[in-house]
Amino acid sequence: MLSLTGVSACYGASQALFNVTLALREGEVLALMGRNGMGKSTTVKVICRLLAARSGRIEFAGYDLRRLPAHKAARLGIGPVFEGRRRFANLTVGENLLVAARPGHWDRARIEALFPRLGERFRQPAVSLSGGEQQMLAIGRALMTNPRLLILDEATEGLAPLVRQEIWAAVALLRRETGMAILVIDKSLRELRRIADHAVLLERGATVWSGTMESLTPDIADRYLGL
Repeated sequence: MLSLTGVSACYGASQALFNVTLALREGEVLALMGRNGMGKSTTVKVICRLLAARSGRIEFAGYDLRRLPAHKAARLGIGPVFEGRRRFANLTVGENLLVAARPGHWDRARIEALFPRLGERFRQPAVSLSGGEQQMLAIGRALMTNPRLLILDEATEGLAPLVRQEIWAAVALLRRETGMAILVIDKSLRELRRIADHAVLLERGATVWSGTMESLTPDIADRYLGL
């Protein structure tokens, strides 16, 4: 479904990625992990074509993403949820969902079944939502595009424990009941062990380890994640 091979990228004269390599199959969950500032969000930007790769190969569903602009990559079925709970603050919850809607399995009814709070606040301005509700809205809006690949960049960061568990439960349901590929960036190794099939660890913008979650030992986690 998604593969990156030897990808490098820069912000101006500053190189941020050095030989990032990962692979994600349809229906799998891949955890992309590393300490802060190691290139995880930059990798997401490169996948979504918001930052150009300087070298390497990026393929999604058989297409060479380096040849496509961001809007065409999105239309192939890439649904990102970027860090920071982004939403259209001047639109209602319902309008935030409908503006992203594309034909497919995910519609208003299914989003409200996944996150009932969004149904309760359907006509409220998005700016009035709590932090956790804003994150639910961001995930719901990505799902409304009916993606083949869902990308969650720090989707539980800074949220209350109960809200975090609600979002993790939603991700587990998506893994269990859909054929969607999911790329997850998060710091909660305990939760990732429950839902992810594989992990890729980044250190200073490069892939330094990849394997199954079962093979991610405490020694490796301590070395590269500081957990």
